[in-house]
Parts: sequence; C-alpha cells; structure tokens
Amino acid sequence: MRYGFIREHRRVWPLSVLCSVLGVARSGFYAWRKRSVSRRRQRQEQLAEAMREIHGQRHKRSYGSPRMQRELVAQGHRVSENTVARLMRQSGLRATTARKFRHTTDSNHRLPVAQNVLDRQFEASGPNEKWVSDITYVWTDEGWLYLAAVESLGERLTSELVNEALRMGIGRQLPTVDLMAHSDRGSQYASGSYQRLLASRGIMCSMSRKGNCWDNAPMESFFATLKKELVHQERYATREEARQSLFEYIEVFYNRVRRHSAIGYQSPTGFEEAA
Repeated sequence: MRYGFIREHRRVWPLSVLCSVLGVARSGFYAWRKRSVSRRRQRQEQLAEAMREIHGQRHKRSYGSPRMQRELVAQGHRVSENTVARLMRQSGLRATTARKFRHTTDSNHRLPVAQNVLDRQFEASGPNEKWVSDITYVWTDEGWLYLAAVESLGERLTSELVNEALRMGIGRQLPTVDLMAHSDRGSQYASGSYQRLLASRGIMCSMSRKGNCWDNAPMESFFATLKKELVHQERYATREEARQSLFEYIEVFYNRVRRHSAIGYQSPTGFEEAA
C-alpha cells in the first residue's frame, strides 16, 4: 500500500517527495494515518480490556506476560508477548509477587528415613510413576490450618494428615504402575503408619536429603505459587473459609484453568486429556 510505504520511509525521504513520486496528496496520507492510529488504539483498548478480565478473579491476578499472551491467543487474539508486556505495564497489570514462608519439616527425630531414590529425576515417562508430597501452613483468625498435598486439610500437623493425603491421591489417580512417593524427612512421613500405608500399596518410598529443599523442588514450587497467588492475597476469618478457598484454587483454577509453563502453557487437566 502506498500510504504504508510512505509511513515506513518518510524518515529517509521528505514527505513531499514521497507523495509526489507515488501520486498521492499529503492530505490523503494524513487522513489515512489518523484512521490507522484510531484502529490501532481501538485494538489496544480491546486487548487491554481482555487482559483486565484475564487478570481478574478467574485467574487470581497470577499471570505475567508469557501466560497472558498465550491466554489471549487461545481466545483468538493475534498479539506478541512484547506487545502484551507493554500493554500490561501501561494498564498497571502485574503478576502477584512471592513472599518468603517458613518450612514445616520436623526432621529432628530418630525414626528411620528412606534413601533419596528420586534424586531430582523429576521427569517421568507417564502419569503416576513419581509423586512428590509436602506440608505447608495457612494462617486463619482461628489459628493455623495445615495443608498436605494432595488437598488434605487439618488443624494439627500429624502423621494422619499425610496419610489422608496419600489415600486421597491413590483413590483419585488409581495408579497401576510401580509408583514412587517422594517427600522430605519430616516425622509425619517417617512415621510407622505412613510407611505401613506405602508398603500396603506397594509404593516405593524416597526422601530428600536433610535440609535440601531442591530435592523436592516441584512441591516447593507448587506451595510457593499457592502462597503467592492466593494465600498472601487473602485474610481468612475461619479455617472453613480457608478450606473452601484452597479447594476452589486447587481443584478449579490450578488444575483446570491455570496455564503451566512446564507443560507447554496448558492446564494439568488439559495436558492429561491430550496425552
């Protein structure tokens, strides 16, 4: 298009020369540029509105530009990550930031511990070959609420909490292959009741080296995301309020909606269904 050529080359040659050579009037070029700017601004406003909706409650204000760009593309928008980053800055949209949180591991015990069989080999050839587990805490006005993956909630940090988490995982996933369950060296995981539960299901036990959080990096990452995107944005009056909020985040948002970079920016549910 002649007007497009003029716009791209007007810093090389004078506008009057370009218009004369291409046989167009300068007034025509200015009118075209005004229309072009209006269309671009309209598109940017549409993108900004779509980003505000994505950034809102449904996505927990958790998306930076990479996830935001992929969500926009999934909705039918054609836009680059750089453009998304620029528009997010202009609109004041940013992902929630992380805070430091304390660990709940009690490794000061004399119970037997397992070897680190997993040894940071976090990739698997299929589902239900390797599980990782851990415990974290959530403060409410009624006191602490402890969360043990998978989605098992309790008011006290006991071995039964992790036992229930394991039973829930088995009941939902129904693993049929040789399964390894990895955790830290906490007394809850070293307890006789937990170890008997593993043995009764034929599940191999693996434990992190003492004081080494990197040996359980996927679960550490999950809890950090949970705290950043949900817990640190809320104040829970009761434990029941916290239970409902955590359930909605994990079951509805994290598993079915949130795009995860480690699996090609798909949701876990979508990834499993596509496998």
